Amino acid sequence: MKTDTSDVEISGTEAVLPANTVFELLLDQRRRYALYYLSRKVGAVPLDELAEQLALWEETPTFDRVERISTGLHHNHLPKLVDTGVARYDPIRETIELLEPARSLEPYLELAVGPEL
Repeated sequence: MKTDTSDVEISGTEAVLPANTVFELLLDQRRRYALYYLSRKVGAVPLDELAEQLALWEETPTFDRVERISTGLHHNHLPKLVDTGVARYDPIRETIELLEPARSLEPYLELAVGPEL
């Protein structure tokens, strides 16, 4: 049984994430919100923009809260997205961009965030 979350399988022309990876990525609410937001954007998104939107959705849009969210994304969530191959993060420019394998998350994102947002 495979448990490595970094395996991305190619099926035809689409990248397919293993079920364990999908579940792990969607396990955390903030990561679900981040993936949902990024999936609605084209191209790279500034880290500050993502953190501000998450703070709004969490109903705590203070400067300190945005900074804490940004730090958590940088140190915790974005490395996981990069390691699993669903995102590219440029720490110098502080931008995040979803990659092709993230498309396999789209059907689950609607269910995962549902009426919460």
